[in-house]
Amino acid sequence: MKRPGRDDAPDRLYTLTQGRSRSGPDSPFDLVTLVVAESDATPGMQSEHAAILGLAKAPTAVVELAAELGLPVSITKILLSDLLAAGRVSARHPRSSVLPDPDILEQVLVGLRNL
Repeated sequence: MKRPGRDDAPDRLYTLTQGRSRSGPDSPFDLVTLVVAESDATPGMQSEHAAILGLAKAPTAVVELAAELGLPVSITKILLSDLLAAGRVSARHPRSSVLPDPDILEQVLVGLRNL
């Protein structure tokens, strides 16, 4: 059984990343970072970069991109770093939801118990 991103040719991954094994230390990417394409693919662009731009027309999480590409997340982060440096994608973390006021939650709980 073959797992996604675990092909038998590790030299392919080495070639995709031009020998890099990690994205830079200042990389903004983690699993849930949302990526949005800022431009379309251009002729002659690396096919994985073009695929990322096609997939990220709407905000898409890094982990989703990796799954769609069938690549390890670490490789996807390196490719995204290249695109970010070229200004072809933007990255942001999902907005954290603000927890409701505990008093409101208490009132809802009391109301549910009264039903």
